[in-house]
Amino acid sequence: MNTHNFINTIAQELKLQTNQVKNVMELLESGATIPFIARYRKEASGMLDEVEIGNIRDRNKQLVDLENRRETILKSIDEQGFLTDLLKEKIGQASTLFELEDLYLPYKPKRKTRASMAKERGLEPLAKIIMAQQDFDLTGTIIKYVNPKKGVESVEAALDGARDIIAEWISEHQYTRTRIRHFYMHDGVLSSTVVKTKKEEADKYSAYFDFKEPISKSASHRILAIFRAENEGFLKVKLAPDENKALDFLQKQFVKTNNAASKEVEKACVDSYKRLIQPSIENEIRQYYKEKADKKAIEVFAENMRQLLLTPPLGEKTVLAIDPGFRTGCKVVILSPQGKLLHNETIYPHPPQNERNQAKAKLARLVATYKVEAIAIGNGTAGRETEHFVKKTQFDRNVMAVVVNESGASIYSASAIAREEFPNYDVTVRGSVSIGRRLMDPLAELVKIDPKSIGVGQYQHDVDQKLLQESLTETVESCVNKVGVELNTASKELLSYVSGIGPTLAQNIVAYRNENGAFKNRKALLKVPRFGAKSFEQAAGFLRVRESDHPLDKSAVHPESYPIVEKMAKKLNCTIEDLMKDESLRLSIPIEEFVTDTVGMPTLRDILSELAKPGLDPRTKFEHFEFDPNIKTIKDLSADMTVRGIVTNITAFGVFVDIGIHENGFIHISELADEFVKDPNDYVKLNEKITAKIISVDIERKRIALSCKK
Repeated sequence: MNTHNFINTIAQELKLQTNQVKNVMELLESGATIPFIARYRKEASGMLDEVEIGNIRDRNKQLVDLENRRETILKSIDEQGFLTDLLKEKIGQASTLFELEDLYLPYKPKRKTRASMAKERGLEPLAKIIMAQQDFDLTGTIIKYVNPKKGVESVEAALDGARDIIAEWISEHQYTRTRIRHFYMHDGVLSSTVVKTKKEEADKYSAYFDFKEPISKSASHRILAIFRAENEGFLKVKLAPDENKALDFLQKQFVKTNNAASKEVEKACVDSYKRLIQPSIENEIRQYYKEKADKKAIEVFAENMRQLLLTPPLGEKTVLAIDPGFRTGCKVVILSPQGKLLHNETIYPHPPQNERNQAKAKLARLVATYKVEAIAIGNGTAGRETEHFVKKTQFDRNVMAVVVNESGASIYSASAIAREEFPNYDVTVRGSVSIGRRLMDPLAELVKIDPKSIGVGQYQHDVDQKLLQESLTETVESCVNKVGVELNTASKELLSYVSGIGPTLAQNIVAYRNENGAFKNRKALLKVPRFGAKSFEQAAGFLRVRESDHPLDKSAVHPESYPIVEKMAKKLNCTIEDLMKDESLRLSIPIEEFVTDTVGMPTLRDILSELAKPGLDPRTKFEHFEFDPNIKTIKDLSADMTVRGIVTNITAFGVFVDIGIHENGFIHISELADEFVKDPNDYVKLNEKITAKIISVDIERKRIALSCKK
């Protein structure tokens, strides 16, 4: 299969035009990133979004991997001298990895098996005679193959060896494996029972102590939970279709008559299924459904991550941030509007010290001295108590107090990134800084933390870690490029996610900035070591220079399109600044006149949109939210109460909600809406403010069940 065939195949499967697929693949091969293609090559891609472009790339990789495996198999069989024209044709037509591996199985080099040892003892001719199932003197024939010198001591030993060979033939028969695999896929039942000696330890898996469900209907989160419990030694798990149905199929397939030889073939069928086919196919199907479950879990995680990264920022404000604590006190920092650490100290408003008055005085003094505009409070230990304390403190100005999700802040504070940024401060100060910056600009701060540490998603430690990392990295890249990055203030971590940059160039940019001062314009990037024309093409449109000497540098207009804007301004006898300020001028631009072979209406419309709102942050506006002050602990809750909360995590089976106490509430997917809900993301988003009714409160197990039904 050549590249042209890949293009046609992908286009048909994804229901796209062949030229769309061809252009995208050529752009990707040339080093273009997905965000760049989606934003600045709309004419070439036919307006495909990032998801569609990613699908093209992923399917192409699958087909390339399949083709590489096909070539490896053909070479292996050919080297063994078994490659016939018919086999070569079958291998060439195989469209799935399952088909390829089934065709290869009889020729695949393998360690010693019962069948191979029987062949070494000279029993293959006997197996062929029995498999033919003709009427003959079975015992008399078998005796001829008894040979103690070859290890065949008796008639029974010869017959056992012949059956072992037949069993392996049956297990390696392509059509047989295809049909049995179909039984597993469509009729297989996933069942689990608790390991009796582990019953008490396995309480969190109690729903699966005596569980049975068709695998084709098993939700991804149930599959991952069951497999995790099995790995931890709490459950015994089985996946199989109806055994009688499978054996009946095998015997209809291979037992051709009713005589002594066919009785032996019948026995070989049973042995082949139980000893060879069943374990092999079960492993395949387990892996198949595990990969599907992984993919779903990774999609959930990535979508949560996207929503979290695109949380509305407070913006450039002077912020007082608090990392709450009881015995060790609350670590307080003051951050400038640009996020620089201006001051830090510790207050002890809670037990055991209870220095509430001193703490209030310190906070009031800090707010007045630094003209603080907002207070960020971590939502961990002592978070709610600290929020109440802050709200009872008198300040000389109106200051909003915002509870901030601090998941992963401790990971950041102990990281090499944090140590490099704040070498002279301990982890508590760094943690407070992270909390404050998350309020000011969640995206810029969260990119410094391993996404898996942020606390969204489901079963992230059970899924394919390489795929998870790739997906989350792409999600971060997508969000960073969607928002855009200020070149003169961005950290190297944030810059590293910009299209075409990466960690090395990001470090070079920061080093150049530190040595030479702020970049005067986008073009100055080309002075950065190793920052060539290709990197500039990919990155420039996503970087902003607000104080640039070129007006378009603060917009998402790509420098390659500056000449177009200059021609527009010349056409109207005005400046670029005039176009950006005056809507009537923009409306009078005859954009059809600026269409060329490479620049079409999609790009021209994007340019006009950017001229109208250069560099506008696509994230929604920050909204201040406060929890119910009357709810302080789980004991303040009761059934039928209505509570306000913030969505903190979305899974395939439901939604977790912070209602302002230490325990999160949970809305099962069946309680999200009056109608059937397939995907929770269709109904709620991460960080969304919602109102829900309490169904039940289990104080002992610290569980709060909520409902959004009317």
